Amino acid sequence: MDTIQTSIGQVNIASIIIFFLFVAVTLVITYWAAKKTKTTSEFYAADRSISGFQNGLALSGDYMSAASFLGIAGMVSLRGYDGLIYSIGFLVGWPLVMFLIAEPLRNLGKFTFADVLAYRLRQKPVRIASSVGSLMTITFYLIAQMVGAGSLITVLFGLPYEAAVVIVGVVMISYVLFGGMLATTWVQIIKAVLLLSGATLLVIMTLSHFAMNPINLFEQAAMKYKSVLEPGGFITNPWDAISLGLALILGTAGLPHILMRFFTVPDAKQARKSVFVATGFIGYFYILTFVIGFGAMVLVGQDVVSSFDKGGNMAALLLAESVGGQFFLGFIAAVAFATILAVVAGLTLSGASTLSHDLYVNVFKKGKTNEAGEVRVARIATLGIGVVAVLLGLIFKGQNVAFMVGLAFAIAASANFPSLLMSIMWKKFTTKGAVYSIITGALLAIILIILSPTVWVDIFKNETAIFPLKNPALISMSAAFIMGIIVSLFTKEPEAENMFEDEKLRTYLGIGAE
Repeated sequence: MDTIQTSIGQVNIASIIIFFLFVAVTLVITYWAAKKTKTTSEFYAADRSISGFQNGLALSGDYMSAASFLGIAGMVSLRGYDGLIYSIGFLVGWPLVMFLIAEPLRNLGKFTFADVLAYRLRQKPVRIASSVGSLMTITFYLIAQMVGAGSLITVLFGLPYEAAVVIVGVVMISYVLFGGMLATTWVQIIKAVLLLSGATLLVIMTLSHFAMNPINLFEQAAMKYKSVLEPGGFITNPWDAISLGLALILGTAGLPHILMRFFTVPDAKQARKSVFVATGFIGYFYILTFVIGFGAMVLVGQDVVSSFDKGGNMAALLLAESVGGQFFLGFIAAVAFATILAVVAGLTLSGASTLSHDLYVNVFKKGKTNEAGEVRVARIATLGIGVVAVLLGLIFKGQNVAFMVGLAFAIAASANFPSLLMSIMWKKFTTKGAVYSIITGALLAIILIILSPTVWVDIFKNETAIFPLKNPALISMSAAFIMGIIVSLFTKEPEAENMFEDEKLRTYLGIGAE
């Protein structure tokens, strides 16, 4: 049994100082952004003033959640080679976003991805259905982040879980409520720089124990734990691997808070550039998590990692303390916490824009509203989502929420991605096809995950699962595509077909793009 002396679980002064520094700097930015945030374009899209490089950094900040940093490093530390399936899955979605989604989205949309669907389909039914898909994705993602934040602060600062969740809620609401997209973007950028530099430093300090040679690290891992360099130890069912891969790859192209970022840049060229930059940073980050995972496996030991947390979520922090002492642990812990804050802010803004722009303005008010009124509703929605996020964090205390992130990606891949892709690519796609596709994908994803081993066996403690796959995307996404195609073929919509030619011009040439 490996043994290690650790201060995790005790109050860490360095961690508290660095965290409060981060919060202070980001709140100053929020104050600056609040002065510039008056119109809907400023609140939702930072007045389209963010450059491609800045947006790329912000996109990577939005995407590299604490689940990625702590979760994947932990998974690699306990599972070895197989932990890579999440890193690769999360990364491979980005070229797809760049080539299929980024340019049409920027040219067709205004503030949300529902704008793209509503460009040539009937506003009301499409916006209601897409709002359901968006809000379900955001809710499950939020629960995972809030519970993760509460648990992390409890371990690092010695604060009660409830107080931790409320602190996260209050700071995150401040970012979005006052600073809108501009503040949220700069919070993401600062967090991405902190996370990338912290992870890089951790890898350098880890590799210094192995003559700066990763091969030495992997050789020691293989000597200490026999099969960690061999695949097949984590996901043994090939259908499970395919289903999980589809959710991670195509789910990226359906995440509302990621898609919303494409409206912050001035044009389609900058949208493509931002995906290119984000892909580079995210790819680099996932290589780092792989080395961090193996470093924790060798220098800390699997027994110690799993004794702290069954899923290995403390692996990166234990490694930081092992190679850099208490101060470095404090720095990495504060970075991990800043990561959660930034992701939660992005999710909240995305949810608020769905409620105010898609539902309030375009469904209830039928597009007849003034800018001041819409921004006011967006701020009320932000407050509402913030309160709901805190309540969900308190309700799900102590729950294993790993499946929530998987479910968020499965819903994004099943409900949002098929309708988005078909509306851009297929002339005969109809309003009813879109509605049926979204509802089928969302409901099937939720029902199947409840019946899967992840919930039916692990949480409800039944002996066998009704649905055999741990992630439902293979079935639920396929069903969403099939339903969208069949319903569209049976419900012709000449007006939508005629608009497709206009849509193509705007998609590829940017004529009329906002």
